[in-house]
Amino acid sequence: MNLDDYGALCGEALSPVRTAVPEGTLLHRAAREVIEMAIAYHSDGLAFLRGGDPVNALAAFAYGLGWLDAGSCLGLLDPSIAHPPVGLDACIPESQAAHLDEKTHRYRRMLDAALGMVEAAADEASPLHAGAGEFYSAARTWYAEGTEYLDAGDFAAALARFSYGYAWLDAGIRAGLFRITGERGLFTV
Repeated sequence: MNLDDYGALCGEALSPVRTAVPEGTLLHRAAREVIEMAIAYHSDGLAFLRGGDPVNALAAFAYGLGWLDAGSCLGLLDPSIAHPPVGLDACIPESQAAHLDEKTHRYRRMLDAALGMVEAAADEASPLHAGAGEFYSAARTWYAEGTEYLDAGDFAAALARFSYGYAWLDAGIRAGLFRITGERGLFTV
């Protein structure tokens, strides 16, 4: 899948999405925030793509899809279909290699730091505590996979995975699964 296709996938994933919880509830507000974030990052990705910045387009699309998938996992959205960052071709031109290198390494450092700056917000007896564990595990898994791709020299695949995993942490914070224990500037709050 090339970057144009990835942007189209993001748009197609957004088109049928609706909130799965009753209007006027606290969870409805959380669902709206998830959708707003996904829409914003899809829009940003398209703007980056039109502006000749495929590196930031890739990161934006992966991050937006991460928000959608995290919201679906929470039960906030319908339909619940996963869109993990797999099957992407080397979609960044060689002329953007330095930009891709810098952004990928920066996102790796940021996600690594962010993983160490959250803790479960809910009491251990709450199902949300277990949910925090699931979200943390998802972010950690995408970080580990991104690191493997980075070490193998596939920076585009690594960046997509770091961005996607980061969205799971940010969505988890917004949904109340996590409490930030460190630098708040690392998170979209």
